Amino acid sequence: MDRRAFFKTGLGASVLAGTTLAAGPRRGLLAGVPAGESVAPDLVAVRGGEPDVMFDRGIKALGGIGAFVKKGQTVVVKPNIGWDVAPDRAGNTHPKLVARLVKACYEAGAKKVYVFDHTCDDWQRCYTNSGIERAAKDAGATVVAGNSESYYQEVKIPGGTELKEAKEHELILSSDVFINVPVLKSHSGARLTIAMKNLMGIVWDRGIWHKSDLHQCIADYASYRKPTLNIVDAYYVMKRNGPRGVSVEDVTMMKAQILTTDMVAADTAAAKLFGMEPDAVRHIALAADKKVGRKDLENLRIERISI
Repeated sequence: MDRRAFFKTGLGASVLAGTTLAAGPRRGLLAGVPAGESVAPDLVAVRGGEPDVMFDRGIKALGGIGAFVKKGQTVVVKPNIGWDVAPDRAGNTHPKLVARLVKACYEAGAKKVYVFDHTCDDWQRCYTNSGIERAAKDAGATVVAGNSESYYQEVKIPGGTELKEAKEHELILSSDVFINVPVLKSHSGARLTIAMKNLMGIVWDRGIWHKSDLHQCIADYASYRKPTLNIVDAYYVMKRNGPRGVSVEDVTMMKAQILTTDMVAADTAAAKLFGMEPDAVRHIALAADKKVGRKDLENLRIERISI
């Protein structure tokens, strides 16, 4: 199915055009707000532009990057850089989005912006061939590694059902702002990898998650670590053979992006965009049950932007 047909007939249309979510323009979604007052949407869905352009439009709708990053703060940006593949393979977050986000953080007055991931393939090749290292550095970010256990510190997961503790990268623990920037794609074990699954790249001992109940561990960790902001990259989307993919034949161009502070809402909307019922991705339902976030999109304020 090509991109035009997907948005016209698929579940992607429900997220980005509003056929099954809270319908109508923003003024309808915000009915009841007193005159002269504005309420930021709970979620912004953007389609039709380049990754950097969609980010600019989406973050403006959320109140601007200044709503999340303040002058003098340290920011850590966590894209998916897990795989040694080029951007058009959709295995990693698009470098244009990472670069624009880093620049925006500095424009908001950030003192320092870090970018890292605990990769699956060789970390140096992933950083280089994804295009993210060069893009992030050109934008002024400090790109650091996630390949040594010495970078991680043990944390407790108070509300964990299966996962009671984890080793988390020191940057997450020391930074003021944590921005989670996953790519939407298929995943052989988790069905989909989106915002909550992307958190596996900030822990060291994730092999334990795969050996136990992966979905429960994802939900458990999400109950402990909630990013300041989530930006789902759906410019290129890997529809099969994830998480690494086999070739560009696995990829469709959707030119979409989802921005929200709520990981459950992000994953719910992104699952629909992908063409999958959110309840088919068990960690979404588990996280919603834990009150990590909301999957009742019909009751959220959603702004849709078409470029």
